[in-house]
Amino acid sequence: MEPQWDVAIVGAGPVGAYLANRLGFLGLRTLIIDRETAPYALPRAVHIDHEMVRLLADIDLDGQMLPRMRAGDGHIHIGADHGVIRYLSVAGSPRPYHYANDYFFYQPELETVLREGLRRFDHVELRLGRNLVGLAQDDAGATLTFADGGRVSASWVIGCDGARSTVRKLAGICLDDLQFDEPWLVVDAEVDGPISYPPLTGVPSNAKLQNLSLMMCDPARPTTVVPGRGNHRRWEFMLLPGEDDVAMAAPDQVAKMVAPWVQGVPHRIIRAATYRFHGLVAERWRVGRVFLAGDSAHQTPPFFGQGMCHGLRDAANLAWKLALVSEAKTGPALLDTYQPEREAQVRHVIAAAINAGRYICELDPDRAAERDVRIRAERGMRSASELIAPIASAIVFAGGGERFINPELDNGKALDATTGRGWVLLEASPNDLDATALSVLATLGASRFSIADFKDPLDLLSSWFEERGVTAALIRPDFYVALVAASSSQLAERLSEMAHGMGLYGPAAGRSTLRNTGAPHAIC
Repeated sequence: MEPQWDVAIVGAGPVGAYLANRLGFLGLRTLIIDRETAPYALPRAVHIDHEMVRLLADIDLDGQMLPRMRAGDGHIHIGADHGVIRYLSVAGSPRPYHYANDYFFYQPELETVLREGLRRFDHVELRLGRNLVGLAQDDAGATLTFADGGRVSASWVIGCDGARSTVRKLAGICLDDLQFDEPWLVVDAEVDGPISYPPLTGVPSNAKLQNLSLMMCDPARPTTVVPGRGNHRRWEFMLLPGEDDVAMAAPDQVAKMVAPWVQGVPHRIIRAATYRFHGLVAERWRVGRVFLAGDSAHQTPPFFGQGMCHGLRDAANLAWKLALVSEAKTGPALLDTYQPEREAQVRHVIAAAINAGRYICELDPDRAAERDVRIRAERGMRSASELIAPIASAIVFAGGGERFINPELDNGKALDATTGRGWVLLEASPNDLDATALSVLATLGASRFSIADFKDPLDLLSSWFEERGVTAALIRPDFYVALVAASSSQLAERLSEMAHGMGLYGPAAGRSTLRNTGAPHAIC
C-alpha cells in the first residue's frame, strides 16, 4: 500500500517548519508534527547569516522576516586586558550575497512566520500535540506511532526534533562526543536603551558595539553580549568552577550579573536558564528511510552563531534530493550523499567553534595573556560566515562546491529573484550542448541564463566567472555550485558525469509509485 505521505517531519521548530515549506514548493505530500501545541514562547536561537536569509527568500518568507530582524555588523572578541583580539566584520563592504552577513532575530517570531507559511500548501499538514512513541520501517515505507495510539505512514521520515531527539533514539543512532562541555548561564532581556560596556581598547573607529556580538574573553568571567532584534538583548555568562546552576539562575543573582551592562537603563529579564554548550555529531544521519536534521543530528557551541544555520542548510540539502527521488528522476542512492556533504561542513565549523570556545573559556590569567598575543597575530578570516567550507561529494565536480553569489542587480533585486528557485545554469558565453547534456538539464528542470542578461552595478557576476576562468556554472537548488566548465565540451562532459553520479534516470513521466530502498532496516 502506498504511504499516506511522501515525507513526515517530526519537530515543527525552525528547521522542521522550514523544511516543510521547502517541500511544499517542491510538491511533496508532507506531514509535520510536534509534541507541543504552540511555538516555544521564549527565544533560543538568535543569530542567522546571509545564507539563511537567502533560504527564507527562496520560500518567499524573507519579506515577512527582514522587518523583524536586526542586521548586525559581526563579532568582536575582547581579551583579558580588555583589548580587541579578534574583529570579524565586513560591515560597509560590498555584499556579494545581497544580504548582510549577520542578522539577529526573535525565534518565536520566526517559528510563527514559518508555520503560517505552511497554510499556502494544500498538500502540507501541520499536526500539533502529537507525541511520537514508535517508529518502524520496511521496504514499503515508515510508520510512526503516537502516544494516543494513532499511526501514520510515509515514504521518508525526517527527525527535526532537537537535541533530545525521539527520532534519533528510536532509530538507535548514537552521538559522537567531540569533548566540549561547558556550563553557561543564558539571560534574555528587553532593554529600553543602549547597554554599557567596560573600558575597551583597540576597538576600530567604525565599529558599532551596540550592533556587534561581543565576546569578553576575560578569565574573571567569560561573557557574550548579543544584540537581538528590537530591544531584545542576550547575555551568556560562563559558570565558574564550584558555581551551582540553580543558584546562578536565581532572580537576584541574574540581576547582579546583568547590572553592570544596563546602568540606568530600564530593562526586564524575560528568561534566565543554564545550559551546557556541547560539541556533538550523530554517527549516522540516515537509517534506511529515516533522516536526522538540525540539533537532532549535531550540536555546536554557539561562539560563531551557526547552530540553527547548520539545521537550515541540512533542510535545503535534503529537500531537493528527496524531490528527485520521489519524482522517480533518480534512485534513493542519491540520499546517501546527504550526510557526507553536510557532515563535513558541520564538523569543520564545530571544530572552529570548539577551538574558539577553548580560548574563550580560558580561566588562567597567564594562559589568557598568552592567548591574547597568539590570537592578535592571526590573520585571514574576516567574518564567521567564511567558516563555511565548500561541499565535496560524488555529485560536485572540479571547481564546484562553493556557495554561489547572489548580487544585487540594477533593478534593486537580488539575482535569485530573477532566476527563480531550483537548478540554474548561468553562462558567461554561449555553450552549444548536445542532446545528452540538454536531457540532463531537462530532467533537473534547470533554468538557463546568460549573465549578459543581468546588470549588477559592482560587476560581481562577470568577475566571478573571470576569476575562475570558466564560461558556465550549474547552481544547485541549495545555492551551492554543482559544477563549472571552461568550454562547451567540458560542460557537456561534466553534466554527464554529474548525472551518472546522481543516478539520474532521464526525463520522468511523473511521480513514482515505487519507493523501494532495498532490504528492510531494523530500528533500535
